[in-house]
Amino acid sequence: MRLIRNILIGLVALVAVVVIVGMLLPRYVSVEREVIVDAPPEEVFPHLNSLQAFSEWSPWSGIDPEMQVAYSGPEEGVGNVMEWTSEHPNVGNGRQEIVESVENESVRTALDFGDMGTAEAWWRLTPEGDSTRVTWGMLADMGGGPIGRWFGLMMDGWVGADYERGLARLEETVEG
Repeated sequence: MRLIRNILIGLVALVAVVVIVGMLLPRYVSVEREVIVDAPPEEVFPHLNSLQAFSEWSPWSGIDPEMQVAYSGPEEGVGNVMEWTSEHPNVGNGRQEIVESVENESVRTALDFGDMGTAEAWWRLTPEGDSTRVTWGMLADMGGGPIGRWFGLMMDGWVGADYERGLARLEETVEG
């Protein structure tokens, strides 16, 4: 009986530690990756300033051939919207809208993943001689609970790998 009581006390203590540490983890998570594209910013910018063009090099396009995508608003720039639905767990459902666009310099989008939360993503273009440094970043709110914050520890690895794949595809698209 004493053994069972000690095991239960140990489990309760472990859960308490996991919850307390989780609450101390950062609420906001940032991920950034970059690539040098052998082209000037004005050749790269159109691939970022249109979500229709983004779909051509996105690391998530092609994962689910059954994914439904709808576009609305202007075909480029502020107000350009992409909404998608997918049964595939690596794609899910969501909405992305361009909320800021500075020609040949940057594009910022608002992401809404429904129950999974929201995020802000951006692309920044920095000229480097005849090339362009493209930085793709994201800031996500992992919520107030400890579980989301624990997941935040893995975001850089998860999203970062996708961003690296997407930037490689962007580089191929622009240079090809």
